[in-house]
Amino acid sequence: MSRPSVLNSPLLLGFDRLERMLDHVSKSSHEGYPPYNIEQVSENALRITLAVAGFAIEDLSILIEDNQMMIRGRKAEENTGHVYLYRGIASRQFQRAFVLAEGMEVVDARLHNGLLHIDLRRRVPEPDIRTVPIQKGSPGAASPSETETLDVQRDAS
Repeated sequence: MSRPSVLNSPLLLGFDRLERMLDHVSKSSHEGYPPYNIEQVSENALRITLAVAGFAIEDLSILIEDNQMMIRGRKAEENTGHVYLYRGIASRQFQRAFVLAEGMEVVDARLHNGLLHIDLRRRVPEPDIRTVPIQKGSPGAASPSETETLDVQRDAS
């Protein structure tokens, strides 16, 4: 059974990609390790802070692919010869994904006192206001640029 679409209004055109992103986020893991905070630093800036105590810079990676930011932590196996009676400090590998909105970009990542701080900024685009000319003709008729292309092709033959 499929869930009803939130964005199925005929007035919302081209939002199918957004709906797929929402589906992806809802299906992603809800594991709580490592814990994290998301803080609004300013009107157009966010900071994600992950608690990664025990991880060195070389154990961490941040990968951005399309609109998804993947943070991974993988520690090399320690062979120190320690015998633990109790081991309560987590040092397991992790993977945490965040879906970034259009226009969000990562501007900085820093590791300080066991906390990984990732700063994001939203690029505010200039408003795009333009007038679309209305032409006579039936729907599906060739546009002027298509007609010019056809004329050029006819002239070449």
